[in-house]
Parts: sequence; structure tokens; C-alpha cells
Amino acid sequence: MAEIYYSEDHEWLAVEGSTAKVGITPYAAEQLGDIVFVELPDAGRNVKQQDEVAVVESVKTASEIYAPVSGTITANNEALEDTPETVNEDAQGAGWFFEMTLSNPEELASLMNKSAYDEFVKGL
Repeated sequence: MAEIYYSEDHEWLAVEGSTAKVGITPYAAEQLGDIVFVELPDAGRNVKQQDEVAVVESVKTASEIYAPVSGTITANNEALEDTPETVNEDAQGAGWFFEMTLSNPEELASLMNKSAYDEFVKGL
């Protein structure tokens, strides 16, 4: 079963071994409003923690998505190109953005678990 981590930039990361699936949290999707476009990263791209890797656009605004940890992008959720609203409907499920292989698993220690993220959101 995957371990779930959260960033202060409202990305979630589901980690299984050295692989992670990444998306934005339901809170972030709600704050953005109706999502109309998602620009996804290319597979094979190496990223460092906090690199801008994707863009999500809603009827309200555009927002950058950052790499919660360093690694290599291995796949992206091409279905979002045709149905970006999936992020609003199932942000932590079918609305995932990309998969990556972790290059520095120690960076996971800088992320939050669900209860810490929930407390973080309460303070916003």
C-alpha cells in the first residue's frame, strides 16, 4: 500500500518503493475552482525538489505544480488533456498528474502526513 505525503504547495505524493504518483490535493482543486486545462511534464525529464513541472489552469487562475521531491518523470496522466475536470472530481485518484522515480528518498522527510497537512490547511 502506498504511503501518502503532502507538500505545503498542496501536492500529494503516493509512494510505493521508489515510485511515486503525484497530483494536487482536493483542497487545492477546490481553491482553484473549475479546472479547464492541465499542462503535464514529459516522461524522461529529471527534476529537482521544488522545480516547476506542470501547470493547471482554472476559470479563476493558472497555478504552477512543483516537484515535491527530486526524481525522473516516468509517465503522465494523458487523460487529463481531454478531461481536466477529472482533477476537480477525483483529485487524489483519477486526477493524478504524473508518476516519477525518486532519486533522493530522504527528501520525503520534508513533507507532511495527512494529519499534519490537515492542520496546515486549517491555518490558511
